[in-house]
Amino acid sequence: MTRVTVTTEAADPAGTGTGPGGARARRLPERAVTPLRGLAGLAGLVAVLEVLPHTGLVSADYLPPASETVRALWHLLAEQTFWTALGDTLTGWGLGLAISVVAGVVAGLVIGSVPVLRAVTASTIEFLRPIPSVALIPIAVLLYGADLRSKLLLVVYASFWQVLVQVLAGIQDVDPVADDTARSYRLGTWGRLRHVMWPTALPYVMTGVRLAATVALILAVTAELVIGAPGLGQEIAVAQTSGAVPQVYALVLVTGLLGVAVNLVARAVERRALHWHQSVRLEVSA
Repeated sequence: MTRVTVTTEAADPAGTGTGPGGARARRLPERAVTPLRGLAGLAGLVAVLEVLPHTGLVSADYLPPASETVRALWHLLAEQTFWTALGDTLTGWGLGLAISVVAGVVAGLVIGSVPVLRAVTASTIEFLRPIPSVALIPIAVLLYGADLRSKLLLVVYASFWQVLVQVLAGIQDVDPVADDTARSYRLGTWGRLRHVMWPTALPYVMTGVRLAATVALILAVTAELVIGAPGLGQEIAVAQTSGAVPQVYALVLVTGLLGVAVNLVARAVERRALHWHQSVRLEVSA
């Protein structure tokens, strides 16, 4: 008797997509096409920005062609002042984000795990959270002037609420049955916090960190632009005042690319920290 072995790769020899091999072959082009579509859209935008000033619809004095913006960016990359400003922006962003994340997580865990504190602080949080951070600019200037501390005040205030609210929502989402089970096994406050509350709240925490990272960058550049703290925002203000329009657009482009990089890094950290979570596993399998 001859034994015949059929592999899953050969289940669809014609490549019609009816077998597992065909399904995989069908998914791979989709993964490759999506980035290409994004690049095509970006190329189309660059083409529009290049052609529009030459049509006369928009004055080149206010919207230079994309090629001039790229040349201005290339010249900026060769200047030490640009890298110093970039370092100042990243310093304010990083310090402010770190402070807000630590403070938001600690405060959220303490308030969320104590029902009395949650009830007492609810109205205060709802009152302070909607206050725009830019409204604190006069206070920051009065306290610290055009200093790094002014930037940190705005960044921390805006980013702290993003983390705190998410942590409180995560603690609120803890399964009461799981919490009662932990109590029945005589787990203390630290044990319940570590084995019950933290795993439930971690997806919310990572969402708060991702949102806070973007908000922190926005407030860092805003503080530099309005207050005059050292950084990319200050460079944009100086370029605008001196009439260097292509340089203004080049610096705005840098801040946009920086925002994209921050978002990508935050998402990568989120996927790494939540590799065990169902949402991340479904995203990877898809």
